[in-house]
Amino acid sequence: MADNEKMIEEFENEDALITLTDDEGNEVEFEFLDVVEYDGEEYIVLIENDEDADEVVILKINALDEENEEYVSIDDEEVLQTVFDMFKKKYDGEINFE
Repeated sequence: MADNEKMIEEFENEDALITLTDDEGNEVEFEFLDVVEYDGEEYIVLIENDEDADEVVILKINALDEENEEYVSIDDEEVLQTVFDMFKKKYDGEINFE
């Protein structure tokens, strides 16, 4: 499993941007917001690097090996909502959630 604190530190020391490829093969740039641990799993919270972006994206982190990981979409709405609620609680007062 990815080391949560190490990942956050790496993103804080860089420009906190991550480029992912969508289902249609398009590259999309996201800003890293946080990693949330829930039920023994880690989830990365991102927002599209666009002035008009108004939704976070939450993906499950799957470690492939010691240095590589993949981000997987989550089909379980309950897990998504729980992770989002945990993220909101952590940043209450710092980020405006409408």
